[in-house]
Amino acid sequence: MIRRFSALLATAAALLTGTCACGPRTTASLDAFDIALYTPRYAEGFEILGAEGRRSTLLRTTSPWQGSDGEAKLLFIARNGELPPDGFDGQRIEAGPQRLVCMSSTHVALLDAVGAAGRVVGLSGVEALWNPHLAAHRDRIGEVGYEGNIDYERLVALRPDLVLLFGLTGASTMEPKLLELGIPFVYIGEYLEESPLGKAEWMVAVAELLDLRPEGEQAFAPLPERYEALRAAAAASATPRPRIMLNAPYGDTWFMASTRSYVARLIADAGGEYVYTGNDSNRSLPVDIEEAYLLARGADIWLNAGGFASLDELRSRLPKFADLPCVRRGAVYDSDRRTNAAGGNDYWESGAVRPDIVLHDLVALFHPEVLAPDDRETVYFRRIE
Repeated sequence: MIRRFSALLATAAALLTGTCACGPRTTASLDAFDIALYTPRYAEGFEILGAEGRRSTLLRTTSPWQGSDGEAKLLFIARNGELPPDGFDGQRIEAGPQRLVCMSSTHVALLDAVGAAGRVVGLSGVEALWNPHLAAHRDRIGEVGYEGNIDYERLVALRPDLVLLFGLTGASTMEPKLLELGIPFVYIGEYLEESPLGKAEWMVAVAELLDLRPEGEQAFAPLPERYEALRAAAAASATPRPRIMLNAPYGDTWFMASTRSYVARLIADAGGEYVYTGNDSNRSLPVDIEEAYLLARGADIWLNAGGFASLDELRSRLPKFADLPCVRRGAVYDSDRRTNAAGGNDYWESGAVRPDIVLHDLVALFHPEVLAPDDRETVYFRRIE
């Protein structure tokens, strides 16, 4: 009996010790989360906040979709058994989710950048995925469908700890159903960043979700130095800044990026001059074919001329554009050098988290003389011949 009583005391003491080690079950007020644990240097759409004496954090995302006018979303990332603040009505997850569903291929790239692509169990557009690791394990990844046609039965069966969402001009249509099903979600707004480095810096936000923030910061740290070195080399070039045309028609409309956009920033940083100055909004705007032709006539280089396998095909489908100086010189490129049979394009995956490589490609096209002869091969861009 004495031995049994001693064992019970030991068990109770162990449980009490374990309870104490877990820390408080209540948490601070929302106002107490005023410690900036990570303030981005380049990204504008997120910050990571903490509270004194608490291990849990808040991921605050702003402008989760175009036109949201700074609307903020909060995600409580729970650690140490702590509960969300009183009155908190945002999403909550346990730090370090292991089963993730991604609604964008760039989400996969962000996860891959911090060594966590293996946590993806579901994806929108799995057949068109480029990522080599996940492509080799497609049989383990569930296809959940596309916005407006989601297979929620399949989604539930995947048992996700978290769904990574994006919004275009409003909240994702998935949001109400995910709330109903009790599946946590978070908006990843990297595509809204105008700074190429800001887009990549979202890897730190994603790493925070996964309880891997040090790894995220370490993965991001070398990118600005590499990017700035290339930008400075292009700026110092003695050759003229080439004028750059973008994109190709979609039906009868040609969408032209804003002068504030990610791609316009890359063009400027690579020592180029974007031909279209009539759009300084936060989105691409349509122009008609005639205006696009006039813009392209003044271009030295045509980028992202998507959908053309060859210059002959371009001339056949756009005969009016066949006499353009850049077409006659063969200075037409598309960002599809790394694609697979299903149409997966790594430019839209790893290109989002490696702006230094994208910039290197553009410098190689705009100012090859500033690079060593054996350092002029492009990774993402293909010359259309």
